[in-house]
Amino acid sequence: MVNAHDLLWGMTPVHAPADAPAWVLDALAAGHPVVVRRAIAPPGYVAVGVRGRLREQRFAAVMPMAAVRRRVVPEDLRDVISPRDLPTLQALAQLRPVLAKEDWGVTGSAGFELASGIEALHAKSDLDLILRTPERLGRGDAEDLLAILDTAVCAVDLQLQTPFGAVALREWAGGSRRVLLKNASGAQLVIDPWQVVA
Repeated sequence: MVNAHDLLWGMTPVHAPADAPAWVLDALAAGHPVVVRRAIAPPGYVAVGVRGRLREQRFAAVMPMAAVRRRVVPEDLRDVISPRDLPTLQALAQLRPVLAKEDWGVTGSAGFELASGIEALHAKSDLDLILRTPERLGRGDAEDLLAILDTAVCAVDLQLQTPFGAVALREWAGGSRRVLLKNASGAQLVIDPWQVVA
């Protein structure tokens, strides 16, 4: 069972669609991991995204599950220390003690770099995190957590993973009655991300 933000190794240029740009084939040929995305894939496949060197280089594809050779989940990366000195990594070090008792992990560019050793971060990169919240996180608690994250040395984008999808902490801590819940079927506005959506 794979989840959004997991990193998978084993996809090669052979698995890429015919219309894949050259940079996608280069990344796969170099053995770069792909990231699981929120989308429905055919049986036996997983929806993934291929990252290129540039921010705009993101390519949606599907990978055969049989090709997966290695999997790294966001939680595996929270204690990985990088030799690089960047605001994103400083923020991660700053927030580790805050999140120590939580079920959390690192996603986005930071997760990709920490897992693969491939430089994906720059001085202006945000820190992307995921917090597993099987139980409802009250809006007051969300506001308190956001206030702490906003003291970090770079922008922090934390997603709350509920049993029904993911919602941005910043949005849940805000004043909107409805928030955007994202899952494999798409995105929808909901009042409570922890309630079964009809």
